Amino acid sequence: MSKSLSAVVIGDALIDEIHDDGGVRELVGGAALNVAVGLRRLGMPVTLIAMVGADAAGDHIREYLDDHGVALIESPSTRGSSRAVVSKGPGGEPEYVFNEAAQRRSIRYGVEARDAIEAAGIVAVSCFPFDVPEEVDALADAVAGARLAIDPNPRAGMLADRGEFVRGFERLAVRAELIKVGADDATLLYDGDLDGLRSRLRMLGVPAVLATAGADGAVLDSDAGLVTAPIAELPGRIVDTVGAGDATLAAVAAGLASGAPETLKGWQQLLDRAMLIAAATCRAEGGLLRTPESLAESSRGVQGS
Repeated sequence: MSKSLSAVVIGDALIDEIHDDGGVRELVGGAALNVAVGLRRLGMPVTLIAMVGADAAGDHIREYLDDHGVALIESPSTRGSSRAVVSKGPGGEPEYVFNEAAQRRSIRYGVEARDAIEAAGIVAVSCFPFDVPEEVDALADAVAGARLAIDPNPRAGMLADRGEFVRGFERLAVRAELIKVGADDATLLYDGDLDGLRSRLRMLGVPAVLATAGADGAVLDSDAGLVTAPIAELPGRIVDTVGAGDATLAAVAAGLASGAPETLKGWQQLLDRAMLIAAATCRAEGGLLRTPESLAESSRGVQGS
C-alpha cells in the first residue's frame, strides 16, 4: 500500500437509532466511520480503527464497511456496540442519547493497527475520548510520527470531563498538520467563540486550522495565509446536514495525503472542493459522503452504493 495514497481513521463506529414521524429506523454511523467511508469514496485505501461489539449491531457495522471497501481493525467491546438514539429537540435540532458502550468506548493498538498507521499517508482522528487520559496516552504513542488530521467532535452525551477533554485534545493538536473545529466544538469546549478557538490553535503551533460555521461557510487558516468559502450552491434541497462536517474533513484530509498545499491558491482550491462535497452530502439522509459528480450520476439514473 502506498504511504502517500492511504489513510487510517481512528475513532467511533456506531448505530444511529433514529426516531421521527416516520417511526424508528437504524443507520450505520459514527463520525470516524463516516470519515473513513468518505475517504474511500474519494478513492483512497482506508483502514478504520474503532471499537465494535460482538453483536448484531456490530455485524451491521462490519457489513457496511465491507460493502464500502473499508478495512476494519477492531477493538473488542465487552458492552456491545455503540449506539445513539436520535430524536428531534424542541428547536428541531437532533438530540442524541448514547448507550454505555459509546460513553465508555476504548481503542487498543496492536501490531496490525500500528503497521497500518505507519503505512498511512494521513491519519484522521474524530470523536475520540480525549477526556480519558489512558486513551490519550495510547493514541499519542500509536500515532507517533504520523501525519495527523484531528476533529475533536465532542458529543455532550459522551463528554465526561470538559477540562480533561480540552487538555487531551490540545496535547495531540500540537502534533497535527490539520485541526478541524466547528461552532459546536467551540460551544462545548471553549467559550463559544469559534474565531477565538481558531486563533488559539494557531497560537499553539497548529499549521492549519479548518473552522466550519454552518450556514456562514468555512475558514481555513494556515501558514500560507487565510482563505474562506461560503456554503456551496448545488441543485436539489438540503435533506440532512449531519454528515457535512465529516465530509468536509474527509475531503481536506484526502487533499493532504500527498502533502499540504504550498500556496494560498492551493489551500483555496482544497477548501472550495471540500465545501462542494459537503453540500452534495447534505442532499441525502445520513452521513454517507456524496460528491457533485455522484449527484449528477444519480440524476441520470446511475446509482452508487
